[in-house]
This record gives sequence, C-alpha cells and structure tokens, in this order.
Amino acid sequence: MTPDRAVEDLLRELAPQVLGILMRRHGALDLCEDAVQEALLAAATGWPDQGVPDSPRSWLVTVATRRLIDLVRSESSRRAREDRIALGAPPAELSRFPGTDEPDPDRDDTLVLLLLCCHPSLTPASQVALTLRAVGGLSTAEIAGAFFVPETTMAQRVSRAKQKLKGARFDLPPAEELAERLAAVRHVLYLIFTEGSTASSGSRISRTDLTREAIRLTRELHRIRSADGETQGLLALMLLTDARRPARVGDDGELIALAEQDRDRWDRTAIEEGVDLISSALASGPVGAYQLQAAIAAVHDEAPGAEDTDWPQIILLYDLLDQVAPNPMATLNRALAVAMVYGPAAGLELVAALAGDDRVADHHRWHAMRGHLLEMAGSWEEARVAFAEAARRTLSQPEQRYLRARADAVGNLPETRRGYGAGT
Repeated sequence: MTPDRAVEDLLRELAPQVLGILMRRHGALDLCEDAVQEALLAAATGWPDQGVPDSPRSWLVTVATRRLIDLVRSESSRRAREDRIALGAPPAELSRFPGTDEPDPDRDDTLVLLLLCCHPSLTPASQVALTLRAVGGLSTAEIAGAFFVPETTMAQRVSRAKQKLKGARFDLPPAEELAERLAAVRHVLYLIFTEGSTASSGSRISRTDLTREAIRLTRELHRIRSADGETQGLLALMLLTDARRPARVGDDGELIALAEQDRDRWDRTAIEEGVDLISSALASGPVGAYQLQAAIAAVHDEAPGAEDTDWPQIILLYDLLDQVAPNPMATLNRALAVAMVYGPAAGLELVAALAGDDRVADHHRWHAMRGHLLEMAGSWEEARVAFAEAARRTLSQPEQRYLRARADAVGNLPETRRGYGAGT
C-alpha cells in the first residue's frame, strides 16, 4: 500500500470519530462537518510528506476545533453586519461559543453520527448523501459523480439535510426507537453498496469507491454492534457479492453473467470471511432479510461451477425470505431458481404473477428475467423482444449493450444459450 493510500484509509476511518467529538462538544452539524473536512484536507496534503502524527485523531480534533472557532467567529461577524444594516443598531449579544471542556478522547460516536445522518425526518436520498459526506468523508463532488447528478444539486441536497437536523439531539435515541433507526442505517449502507456494485446509470458497470466505502462503514457498524445479526448478515452479503467483482467484466470491458464467470477470479478470501460471518449469524439468533440474502449469495459462491449450484436450497432460502420480508425483486430472483429445478414454465408463472406489481413490472430486470426464461423454454422471438425491452428500460450503458447482444443472439442464433437471469 502506498503512503498516500495508507493516509487516505486512516483519514476515512478517523473522519466520523473526529466529527462525533466536535458534534458532542459543539453541535451545529454544518459548521462541524465543514471544519472536519478542512482538517482532513490539511492532513491529506501534509501527512504524506511530513509523516503521520503520534496521535492522528488528536491532531485532527485540534485542527478542526481551531477551524470551527474561525468559522463561528466569521458567522458571528456576518450576522453582526446584517443586524447593523437591518436595525441600524448593535446586535444582541450572541451566545458564547460552547464547549470549553475537553472531549473524551476514548469515546467513539460513530454510531450516533450514523443514526443522525439516517434521521427519519430525511428522505432516503438525503440520508445516503449525508452519510457519505459526514461519515464517509467523501466530497460533495465525489457523491454527485457517484449518483450522476450535478454538484450543485447534491450540494443543495446535503445543505437541506443539515438544515433539517438543526436542533436534533446528538445522542442515541430511546431504546424503543433504536431498532428502527438501526434498520434505517443498514438500509442506507445497502443502498450505497448496491449503487456501487451495479451502477444504475452511466458508462461504468460498478463503482468500487462506493462498494469499498459501504463495506468499510458496515464493518464499523458491525464492530460497534457485534451482537446484531442483521448487521453481520449485511456485511456478509456485501463481501460475498463483491467477491465476484473481478470476474464480472471481460477483457473487452463487457458484462459477464454469473453462470459464465471464471470462478477462479473470485476473491476467495472475501468469500471465506463472508461464509464465516453468515454461518455465525444464522446460528446465533433470529433470522433477518440480509442474513437470508447472504445465505443465498453463499450458496452461489461456494459452488465450484454454475452447474453445481444447489438450486433447491436456494428455493428454500427464498421461501424463508418471502416470509420474513416479502419483496417483488426477491420473488423475481426466486423465479430463476424455480425454473432451474422445475423447468422454465414454472419460473415464467412467477414472473407473470409480478406483471401487475408496479414496483418491479416496469423495471428492466423483470423483462430481462422473462427473456432468460423464455430463452430456456425455446421461445426465441418472445425472448428477443423481452431482452430488447429490458435494454430500452435500463440507464446503464454496459447493461444496454449486454441485453441488446442477448436480443441479437436469441433472434439470430437460437442455439446460443447465454443466460442473463442468474445475475452478475
């Protein structure tokens, strides 16, 4: 690992801890977050040449606190000028800058910060943006680029989120609210990982910066809440999914379906860790949706080849998932497992039953799955139309090319059998 990369990783780890210290001491998320960002920038530019301080977190807290005081003084001066112009008189005495006591250097408020960023008053999009900004330490430009929106739009989104959180208490919520708030944190981390794993639009198949950050933050949440089985399941799911990433893209840069991937290129270390995590989680407590999804991923990852996949076990796991957390996308994926065990007609019945569900029927994956099962059934022309429609509906350029290629293949060469529905 290069020195610059080592410093970058250290700063990402320390960023939420430093912000938590400033937030507990001073409040004012917007000013604290700006101050921490400037401290991180100073460290990123200085530490690679000057060396990392003996106590890097204390260094960051000191620099960020000084910058925060400068920001507060600047804000106070601005407000004084505005009061003089508006009132023609000196302003009322501003509140003294709080927090003269030293923060507890051993206290880690990362969980509190995650819960604040995922506050129920915020929309999911704002929760994702604020988490990446405040906890992940990503710049507004980086977040905007990840989600293909203008930087000004993302800046407004983050700013509005901070404004909504003014006055929000920086502490753990009451016990009766904690489980729901933790579920929101896991959902946000899952959204970040999903967008990174398969970019929903643009020219890139995946965004490793987002998947890496989602895994890092989930590891941190698991460290803090080690007894939480769903957090452990979520981490396992991310690792088992990300392990396939090296084989998802061919030498020509095109997407490769799961059934055709070179499994020797899968990250076996990540798979072993993921399997250990999910095995432990399933054995220790109530089973949740992330644990079941991770168990399904583990069945795929542990199969030596696509033909060795234990499809009956996958059907059983999907049946359990449908009981724990019914979801049309999971039902869509279950259709493939059913088709592999009972034949494509059985899978097509499940897909057809979802045709009236707006949550999935308008999604390109519904048409792609239908195309794959029609191809399995030998209905070449119908499969071609379904793949072409799927290509039309996705905003991902790599998926568009792949699906168009599938449409051409089943339309012109019926003997071609390169399935899409098994995933990537």
